[in-house]
Amino acid sequence: MRSVARMAWLAGTGALVLLTGCSQLGPASAPRPIGASTAPVGGSCEPQGAQWAVGKSGTARVVEEARVRAGARMARVVYPGQAGQGFDAQRLSLDVDGSGKITAARCG
Repeated sequence: MRSVARMAWLAGTGALVLLTGCSQLGPASAPRPIGASTAPVGGSCEPQGAQWAVGKSGTARVVEEARVRAGARMARVVYPGQAGQGFDAQRLSLDVDGSGKITAARCG
């Protein structure tokens, strides 16, 4: 009987150790939304930093890298015929053509 109690104790302790290894130390962080970045942001947008993107496809990755290189707080993609949103000196605006290629990089 003593060996049965010992085996039960060892099994319980082993299970506890395994479960402890699976637990988290803190709360899980929420996923960042697409386009959000923790990259440093300058005081204002500098469009020359984003000129390398002209001619490239306006993918989320290209838009985000252009925003970071320009030091802009945010970026937007402007499609042909799209209405403006008003001027914002800290926003990078990337104009694209009908096929999604970036044709211009400017601030505002």
